[in-house]
Amino acid sequence: MSKPVPIDLTKHGHLVEDAREFLRLWAKQDGPVTCFINPAALAPDPFAFGMALVDAVRHGARAWARAVNISEAEAEARIWEGVDAERGLPTDHPRSPAPADVTPDARDDFVSYTGKPN
Repeated sequence: MSKPVPIDLTKHGHLVEDAREFLRLWAKQDGPVTCFINPAALAPDPFAFGMALVDAVRHGARAWARAVNISEAEAEARIWEGVDAERGLPTDHPRSPAPADVTPDARDDFVSYTGKPN
């Protein structure tokens, strides 16, 4: 299995200085999205995660607008359509990420969830 290629943040280090990572996402072609979430790095109340997701939608709208040459409003509306569709009829459900032959490491300070198995 090949390792995921990380997004290069070299030019953006100043933006994440003194910050803590709380979320990583990966998507397989026509497959599930895999999420690794560290609640302790964000806040004790899940409300903060909801706020961060809305921030991510707005940043995503800007990125898609630039990438596919549409307005940010159009991109954001389309993202919310996807959110509403997934909320209304989930395509997957959280599950434990560890394969049966892997023992979870108690030193990991993150909680992981993934989409449906392949």
